[in-house]
Amino acid sequence: MYAVTVYFLLIIVWGEFMPGILKKNLNYSLGAYGHMYTRTREVEKFNMVDILFAGASHAYRGFDTRIAKEYGYQSFNLGSSAQTPVQTKLILEKYLDKLQPKMVILEVCRSTFTNDGIESSMDMIANGKIDFKVLEMAVALNHIKTYNSLVYGYYRQLFNRNKNFEESVVIKEDTYIPGGYVERKMMNNAGSIVADTTENKKTKWEPKKYQLTAFEAIIKLIKEKGIKLILVQAPINIKKLEYRKYIDNDIIDSYFSSKATYFNFNNFLNLSDSLDFYNKDHLNQNGVRIFNKNLFDSILEKK
Repeated sequence: MYAVTVYFLLIIVWGEFMPGILKKNLNYSLGAYGHMYTRTREVEKFNMVDILFAGASHAYRGFDTRIAKEYGYQSFNLGSSAQTPVQTKLILEKYLDKLQPKMVILEVCRSTFTNDGIESSMDMIANGKIDFKVLEMAVALNHIKTYNSLVYGYYRQLFNRNKNFEESVVIKEDTYIPGGYVERKMMNNAGSIVADTTENKKTKWEPKKYQLTAFEAIIKLIKEKGIKLILVQAPINIKKLEYRKYIDNDIIDSYFSSKATYFNFNNFLNLSDSLDFYNKDHLNQNGVRIFNKNLFDSILEKK
């Protein structure tokens, strides 16, 4: 007990007073990239929605709540930076009953299943409310960075150390849109769009076991509540092989298709790598509008 107390005190002192260079195992970024701080505060003001979006940056940068409203859907976007299935499970357990969505649209970025989830866990600890579900997430990841951030974050929450913090609506090129969406300042992909077809760039999808376990738990949770689930692969800049680098895309598609209604927009959405993206991975606003209109048209057609 003494050792645990000393550990907690050292983490708090470390977080409060040590220079940043010594914080490699304690990353607490209040108001970090992605507007998660604002999103978790705004969602408390919502009650019932038609659609709840979740997933990584392709979700909060790809599902525009304003376009959903054009189609008659009240929605909220709970995507977050590098969000993996472990964090998605946490989010859904915390907010499904509150928001009571008729539909959950989950962006299933393949790389999030191979990600350790540490970056996203620290984002949620610093910018969300710490409760027992967050503790469960930390135990599932079992990583020193997450534990350290959890201790320091809980100290700041307990003593209301963040009470004077306000996150700006506009941060650099990003603007937070009510409902959880983040709009990027309009720009085109300035990088090279020449495809690299060398075989050594190919890789096999090898998801982490605990991420698959969390994903299966998500499927079960949503189905038990009788909520419609749609899985989506958002389009990415395929000429740079960001999509084609996996040799088993057909297996990946088959796996997701077996779980729920599934749309892989890399297979049928024709976008310009230079005009509809702002980088190799993310759509600009022109691309988002095309993507969203196709998504909602597909949903209506499916109905």
